[in-house]
Amino acid sequence: QVQLVESGGGLVQTGGSLRLSCVASRSIISIPRMAWHRQAPGKERELVASITSTGTTRYADAVRGRFTISGDDVMVYLQMNSLKPEDTATYYCAAWGFASGTYWGKGTQVTVSS
Repeated sequence: QVQLVESGGGLVQTGGSLRLSCVASRSIISIPRMAWHRQAPGKERELVASITSTGTTRYADAVRGRFTISGDDVMVYLQMNSLKPEDTATYYCAAWGFASGTYWGKGTQVTVSS
């Protein structure tokens, strides 16, 4: 099992930046893939970015070039720059790749004002 706790959300103006943090209950090297997802009101949860235990990253087209995922020890970060109102959502940290399923944090709210 993996416990995940997100932090770093908040209210920011268009064009601003935020850094989200996720602390895992074990080293991320032992987790096949860590990811950030987001869910806006009335929309499905979507993948934002992911990073494997070997450091390979992937990004959704909507955030590529603006967001950066990184990890260290038990932490996973999502640096978000040039934020847009459409980035407003609850952001969730997730740990993938276990036979027992995917583990999720409770989320942190990001609101981008226009």
